[in-house]
Amino acid sequence: MKLWENYHLAQDVNDALSVLAASTGSARIISGGTDLLLDLQQGRHPPLHTLVDVTAIPEMTGIQIRQDYVFVGAAVPLNQIVSSPILKEQALALVEACSLIGGPQVRNTATLGGNVAHALPAADGTIALLALDAQAEVAAFDAGTDERRLVPLEQMFLGPGKSALDQRNELLIGFRITPGKEESASSFQRVMRPQGVAIAILNMAIWLQRRDDLVEDIHIAVGPAGPKPFRMSAAEDVLRGQPFDDLLKERALAALQSQAHFRTSRHRSTKAYRQHVVGVLFREVLARTWERTYS
Repeated sequence: MKLWENYHLAQDVNDALSVLAASTGSARIISGGTDLLLDLQQGRHPPLHTLVDVTAIPEMTGIQIRQDYVFVGAAVPLNQIVSSPILKEQALALVEACSLIGGPQVRNTATLGGNVAHALPAADGTIALLALDAQAEVAAFDAGTDERRLVPLEQMFLGPGKSALDQRNELLIGFRITPGKEESASSFQRVMRPQGVAIAILNMAIWLQRRDDLVEDIHIAVGPAGPKPFRMSAAEDVLRGQPFDDLLKERALAALQSQAHFRTSRHRSTKAYRQHVVGVLFREVLARTWERTYS
């Protein structure tokens, strides 16, 4: 059985959107294909009429500093993110997250856009981008041209495996990340099953801005903490503007545990285990991020 009828290598964004809109059957964007091709091969996704490959579109395959933000193209392979000097300086949590996705062969092919578009609540790239307060740049097809809009990352998801993107009319171009400020830092860490199963039991990313001994600002993301990825705003509110001490950390952890909606999963762990281990993870990631603001 054929898994798709037509394959098109798009040369620019408008070309990709035009082919998507004109397809007479089901159509999907493909870049790395590490999720989509497996789904097709294993019968979790019905055969497609058209695949639109975006790996030849220059603006989707670069990492650049643009004006007042860092841009990461949606079709950038994960290994390029891991080795990027720009991102090691400006978005270390994203580098750490991408370094843990799959093995070297997967990272040579898989892309950040695919990690986000797959819309899983514990996707490592997604959790890191949330903590970095990233915005998604999305192009839509309109009367033969592409119209661009910026979408806060939390608005990109409808539920587990359900992206808010219109797959026939919209294309995820890339991500905008605000460059790190002086005395700011970010970190990512995850807990996995001992046998190395790719999915995380729990992961966490934190971005922190300090001013002397105060937490000037902070972003925290944990996955999976619900059906959609989201920021831990309750813990952030406890920490923001306060002196950094042990009592504050424990108050923030209590707020995080109240806001997170952990559940038992036969593939990952029990709800009780996650509720326990999130405390260990939170203390470690928070301490590392705070220490990094010195450097």
